[in-house]
Amino acid sequence: MSRITDEIPDANCHRLPPGEEVDLKSLSTRGRDFHDDRKVAESEFLELRDELAELQHRTYAEGSRQLLIVLQAMDAGGKDGTIRHVFRGVNPQGVQVTSFKQPTARELSRDFLWRVHRAVPPAGTIGIFNRSHYEDVLVVRVEELVPEDEWRRRFQHINDFERLLNDSGTKILKFFLHISKDEQEKRFNDRLSKPEKRWKFSDQDLVKRSHWDRYMPAYEEALSRCGTEWAPWLVIPADQKWYRNLAIARVIVDTLRTMDPQYPTPEIETESAELPGSRNP
Repeated sequence: MSRITDEIPDANCHRLPPGEEVDLKSLSTRGRDFHDDRKVAESEFLELRDELAELQHRTYAEGSRQLLIVLQAMDAGGKDGTIRHVFRGVNPQGVQVTSFKQPTARELSRDFLWRVHRAVPPAGTIGIFNRSHYEDVLVVRVEELVPEDEWRRRFQHINDFERLLNDSGTKILKFFLHISKDEQEKRFNDRLSKPEKRWKFSDQDLVKRSHWDRYMPAYEEALSRCGTEWAPWLVIPADQKWYRNLAIARVIVDTLRTMDPQYPTPEIETESAELPGSRNP
């Protein structure tokens, strides 16, 4: 992983090498460790966001491939803010956001990937998972909702599932928004102090915060076991929101540039086409 250098890191500097053991304590949560000029970063971010809107429009027009973005984080990690800021200005017809909350009785009666597979973005769209199938190796582990031998088998199920999506034309990017425990406390206090944010706070936030030291090993194993060439994990320093937004926009735009979506060829010869009832010049 990158550390402070004289050069601004590239789009993929936060990508985890597949197969390596992950130690989150060794990875910085501070965006300032990677970029020390907020004004410059925000200017670049706005340019990238404009380019993202154009690339998303081309993806929608091409209609043959899709991009799936997975966002995971501890509570107050910034998933909602990332979606709101990075995707502002894109065509809503071509973006699909799915939030995975506590499973319903109907969902619990199926396999754990059933509700996830139904939410995979169709061709031509960008799908965003606000939480995801990884809750089924995180929450269920920490809160002991299923036996250990069951959630451990799910790592391979997830890798196979993501391989299937990749082989079917879905490009996958997975972001873990890495915040410090101190930063989480600041954000919780901010929610409590501002009436317009209090609705986001719940008793469960306090419960999960009390389990912080149990969630970190769970995340480390998920990042280690399910980081692959076809569905890589990126650990994004997220204490500074402006850097989080920039880092994620860089990766998404870089990925779409590589995909290079193209506007389709018109089905008719447009230069000689004539609208019914129009007059010749």
